[in-house]
Amino acid sequence: MVRLATASLVGTAIEFFDFFVYGTAAALVLGPLFFPTFSPLAGTLAAFGTFAIGFVARPLGSVLFGHVGDRYGRRPVLFASLLLTGCATVAVGCVPTYETIGIAAPLLLLTLRFLQGLGLGGEWGGAVLLTAEHAPANRRALWASFPQIGPAVGFLLANGVMLALTAGLSDAEFRSWGWRVPFWAAGVLAAAGLLLRSSLAETPQFEELSASGRRASAPLAEIMRDHWRLVLLTAGALAVGYAVFYTVSTWALAYGTERLGVSSTVMLTCVMAAVAVKGAATPFVALLADRWGRRPLCLAGCAASALWMFPMVALLHTAEPLLMFLGFLGSLLAFITMFAVIAAYLPELYEPRVRCTGAAVGYNLAGVLGGALTPIVATTLSDGGSGPPWGVAAYLTVVALISLGCFALLPETLPAPSAAAEAAPA
Repeated sequence: MVRLATASLVGTAIEFFDFFVYGTAAALVLGPLFFPTFSPLAGTLAAFGTFAIGFVARPLGSVLFGHVGDRYGRRPVLFASLLLTGCATVAVGCVPTYETIGIAAPLLLLTLRFLQGLGLGGEWGGAVLLTAEHAPANRRALWASFPQIGPAVGFLLANGVMLALTAGLSDAEFRSWGWRVPFWAAGVLAAAGLLLRSSLAETPQFEELSASGRRASAPLAEIMRDHWRLVLLTAGALAVGYAVFYTVSTWALAYGTERLGVSSTVMLTCVMAAVAVKGAATPFVALLADRWGRRPLCLAGCAASALWMFPMVALLHTAEPLLMFLGFLGSLLAFITMFAVIAAYLPELYEPRVRCTGAAVGYNLAGVLGGALTPIVATTLSDGGSGPPWGVAAYLTVVALISLGCFALLPETLPAPSAAAEAAPA
């Protein structure tokens, strides 16, 4: 389990490094380089628009790779998704700017971001099922939470590199070539991830399905026919997590640097510190889910998000590093109270024959609802006025309440003590 969990964590961290480094670049530099004819606000919105395309592609990736996972195994998904995301990310670092090739530059950026999202849409389902389907039932949430640490590691890697570059280079050097370095580094990381995953075994549950001839012939069709309500509920339930995370990690960076005049180094440091604590807390929250259940923690995380959004916006608007960090930290702790749990919760909600497709589609459709739109909506709501952007807080609070209602309609899936004991290894 340690080897499997480590391979899942590392691979997921690499893929999220690829995805997050684009979001940071969109907040800091892509607007003026690829949309120079726009106003500063319109350029930022356009850059966030290309950022959103990655989320739109993720459900399509979950359908494509979910079919592979349910028909041919979880293991092939881990290789194909990592390879696609890594190649697309390296290519982003090679795209000439608008000044060099004109309108072709943002179009190429859009295409490559779509391919990034397609790959990431398959990664989560494969990595989570690899650990969840190997894990003993009484510790499934704990082991399945390791891929959920991957996004924090990927974010810290992506922003750590960006922080070092913005601190070590002049503004002209960073805009000229420095921003491309993290994208090029993705190639080396992807190669390392593929090597690490080469020795992984297929999950016992898929081998059992394959041996008994019970694999789904058309997983998406079964999901749409028999589980459509569950997909919609899980997408709505998880939307708040995406909204909160990308408010902190993407919109707040742009708002802090452009509207509050805080240096990008300070903003990145505040966000990275909060993400580091969030990542460290993940397995501890998962242990609580193995003891007390999945649904209670998800409900608590939603409620905390609804209560914390106005304080978070107020703390951000102070432009004081410590207060901004506290605002971000409270938001991300509410977020991880839900997202440390769902790696076990979502697979348990679906039967094994359609689990890779169902869990991944619900998870990534939530990304469209909560992650794709939030930086754009928040940027629009925060335009104008000198006071705190309360419209952003109100928007996030409404999303949290909707997600709370969706979680309330989902069942509990914690294995009964007798079943967990029987499933535990001797």
